[in-house]
Amino acid sequence: MTKHAYAYYPGCSGQGTSMEYERSTRAVCEALGIQLDEIPDWSCCGSTPAHAFDHTLSAALSGRNLGLAAKQGHDCVLTPCPSCLTNLKTAGKHISGDENFRDKVNRLLDEPLGTIPETKSVLQVLFEDLGPDWISEKVKRPLTGLKVVTYYGCILTRPPGLMEFDSEENPISMDMLMRAAGAEVLPYPLKTECCGASHGVARKDLVMRLSGRLLDMADSLGAQAVVTACPLCQMNLDLRQSQVNSANSAHYKLPIFYYTQLLGWAFGLPDASLGLDKLCVDPGPALRSIAANEDAA
Repeated sequence: MTKHAYAYYPGCSGQGTSMEYERSTRAVCEALGIQLDEIPDWSCCGSTPAHAFDHTLSAALSGRNLGLAAKQGHDCVLTPCPSCLTNLKTAGKHISGDENFRDKVNRLLDEPLGTIPETKSVLQVLFEDLGPDWISEKVKRPLTGLKVVTYYGCILTRPPGLMEFDSEENPISMDMLMRAAGAEVLPYPLKTECCGASHGVARKDLVMRLSGRLLDMADSLGAQAVVTACPLCQMNLDLRQSQVNSANSAHYKLPIFYYTQLLGWAFGLPDASLGLDKLCVDPGPALRSIAANEDAA
């Protein structure tokens, strides 16, 4: 029985580079009784380029999506992507708090904006609205013995005055959900450090250094996998891991899971619904270690 219903903004990466995040997010939410009503005719939030070019244009792009969600009858929008989350929340705050700014935004839209819905990450809803105890009740295949580090990236909880979720320096929400699923979460001091973000093209050297540092720390702690909630972080650590290895003379083989993939696996959901085959670094050894622990038990 569905207990929670939200407007849902998938974001552009969910249609391309992070299809496995999108797929596993939907599967986990369905398993938890969360109804995701995708915003009809949603459009790109502008990602990084829009607000770097024009704040009014950026707010209009996100404002249009928030207006469509309001027409759906929802007062809260969920998105899995931290970048989309930042843009939607920033637009909502500025449009709601500044009448002159709202007027400028409305001039770019077909319909004037009314009440602006709240925006939350899917992670926030799973942690705050449902909670680790609810998650643990759904676990059918515990992640027993799997040692992971959680990596939040630099914008999921920042700036704190905008995000209003978890700690901006030492977030624990993903840690708690992973523990609820049975994983061993190792202390990871770099959980909010930058991976190099979108500099992968313009300053590849930065990504090699920053992502290499993250992987090196995780590997030195004995982690079998890194868990993240951000498509860009996941891409830098997973897709570019072989490049990081070449640049730093390293030999990391760390799978980079989305937290929804591991939750879904713990719930016993079919592999096809989790997109595990989309990961570049083979997740097989990490998942087989869980099975080995199950057999030993």
